[in-house]
Amino acid sequence: MERAEGLARLEVDGAPCVAYPRLTGPVAVGDEVLVNVQARELGLGSGGFDVLYANLTRGVGLAAEPGAHVMTLPYTPAQTAVRHAEEDGPLAETLGGMPVVCCSLHSQLAPVCAGIGAGMRVAYVQVEGGALAVSLSDAVRALKERGLLATAVAASPCVDGDVQCVNVASALAWAAVAGHDCVVCAVGPGIVGTGSFLGHGGVAGAEAANAAAALGGAAVLAVRASSVDPRKRHRGVSHHTRAVLALSLGPLTVAWPRGEEAPGWLEPRREVDVAGWEKACADLPLSHMGRGPSDDPTFFRTAFAAGRLARELVAAER
Repeated sequence: MERAEGLARLEVDGAPCVAYPRLTGPVAVGDEVLVNVQARELGLGSGGFDVLYANLTRGVGLAAEPGAHVMTLPYTPAQTAVRHAEEDGPLAETLGGMPVVCCSLHSQLAPVCAGIGAGMRVAYVQVEGGALAVSLSDAVRALKERGLLATAVAASPCVDGDVQCVNVASALAWAAVAGHDCVVCAVGPGIVGTGSFLGHGGVAGAEAANAAAALGGAAVLAVRASSVDPRKRHRGVSHHTRAVLALSLGPLTVAWPRGEEAPGWLEPRREVDVAGWEKACADLPLSHMGRGPSDDPTFFRTAFAAGRLARELVAAER
């Protein structure tokens, strides 16, 4: 068994499994458990493991957080009473130009934060569209260890972050009042996808962009691009990026590596110097569809550009 903050990796009858102790209670070797096996049996991209559903040996036995009266995942078997940040004080009425980087994939989070770089107080807001548990993310833990991420916020229906918020708008307002310089929004690992233009988790990026614009933030789009993806819809600039742009109702700036050819429709675009991106991303967990930065540099370089633009925007306001 391997343990990390909020996560346990184990084997159940020889199959890999993950457990969330803060959601389903503690687990130990020898416990009798129920696991959800569907994703692994279907061979889904995010389904290389089972998920512990209940511990029959120990039960759940989790007390509600002190003062909590709002449920996460309400009216499901996994509902849990968690104190929400909105209950603990007033939220910011405006973001005051704070940059909000909007990603369509969790694998963009690490290169975006590398682009923002050190010396910035960064909040990560996890939004629906992929894994709901923030604690599944190894990238979040690595970024915290490197000092590139200060706080991980779960915007419902996401759960198990450092801070819980009701939605992405209130999460952004909380991040502003809590003194963060910028925010990165992304879905959790394992994006939901149907192959259609609108039926994927990446459209959550548009929701984040719209909330940022409505609250007076500076929304920045991290483009999903690839030079090697075998699927036509994701080769070059992905249709996920096109969908986010189509659904965004307010000001949104597209970050793009300077000097690289971009499709004409990718507007409003701002080119950014990404020199040194490989060094800045070194030792971070960079992986997308099993590919690393040497396999698909376009993907990681383009995400890095969004972080670098956010840093420039913060510097311009100081």
